[in-house]
Amino acid sequence: MIKQTLSALLFLSTTGLAADAIPGIGPTGEVQKVQTGFEFTEGPAADAAGNLYFTDIPKNRIHKLDAAGQLSVFVEPSGHCNGLMVVGDRLLACEMDGRLKQYSLTDAKETVLTDKHGDKRFNAPNDLVIDQAGGIYFTDPRFRAPDPWPQGKEAVYYRAGDGTVTRLIEDRNAPNGVILSPDEKTLYVVPSMEKEMWAYPIEAPGKIGAGKLLCELKQAPGATSGGGDGLTIDTAGNLYITSALGIQVVSPDGKILGVIAFPEQPANVTFGGADKKTLYVTARKSLYSVTMEATGHAFPGPAALAP
Repeated sequence: MIKQTLSALLFLSTTGLAADAIPGIGPTGEVQKVQTGFEFTEGPAADAAGNLYFTDIPKNRIHKLDAAGQLSVFVEPSGHCNGLMVVGDRLLACEMDGRLKQYSLTDAKETVLTDKHGDKRFNAPNDLVIDQAGGIYFTDPRFRAPDPWPQGKEAVYYRAGDGTVTRLIEDRNAPNGVILSPDEKTLYVVPSMEKEMWAYPIEAPGKIGAGKLLCELKQAPGATSGGGDGLTIDTAGNLYITSALGIQVVSPDGKILGVIAFPEQPANVTFGGADKKTLYVTARKSLYSVTMEATGHAFPGPAALAP
C-alpha cells in the first residue's frame, strides 16, 4: 500500500448545495465535496472501520480515504479497476482490463478470481455484488473493452464460490450497475444505454428467473434513453441509482421517490460511515458525501471466502 498523502488533491468542506429531502430517506444535511482533482472517480466501497475505497479509472489507481480523512493510494496500477465491494478482510474488484479479482485489505495482495468465460477474456468487468453463498454477480459491458469485444456480447455473469462462471443475462444494452435486495431474493441490473431498470428473481445462487421491468428512469432534458450507472441499496430495499439528473431513489416496487442532485454527474454511490448513514458519491473529478436519514444495507457475504 502506498501511504503518502496526495497533497495535490484539494479538500473542500462543503458545496453549499442543500438537497431537497425525500421523506424517510433524506438527505439531512448539505452535499459536501470531500476530495477533488481526480480524472474519473468510480466504485466507492466502505468497510466496517469507516474507511472508504474508490477508483480513479484513467489514473489506474484505487484510493483509500481513512476514517480520519487521510487520503492515500491503496493500489497502483490497478488494471483500471471500476466497481469495488468490501467483504470481510477482502476488497473485491472489477478490473476493466478483463479480470474479476480481490485484494487483501491488510497488505493489498492481489488474487485473480476469474479472467475468462469459455476460452476468451472478459470485455471489461464493471460492477459486482457478493451473495451469502460466496458467489459474485458481475457485469461485463462494452466500456474500455477491446474492439471487437472479446466475449462478443455484453453480459451479466455469476462466479460461484468454487470458481465456476455462468453467463446469466445477455440481452441488456450495456449492463452496468448490479446489486442484490437485502433478502438476496432479487437481482437488480442497471443498464447505461436504456432507460429501463430491471429486476430478476433469484431461484437459487447463480440461477435467476425472467427479468421484470422495475421502472423507467427520469430523463435529462433532450434525452430519451438515458440509463443509470452505479447503485446502492438501503435496509428498506430502496435503490439509489446514479444518473444524468443525480441519484434517483427508487422503492422496491419501482416508484421513483425523488432525485438527489450533485454538482457533478454521479457515477457510483455507496453508504458508509460508522452508522451507514453517509452517502458517498463518486462524480467525475470529485468525491462527495451527504448524511441521510436512511441506513445503508451491509452485505454480509459468506462466512468464509474461498481463495
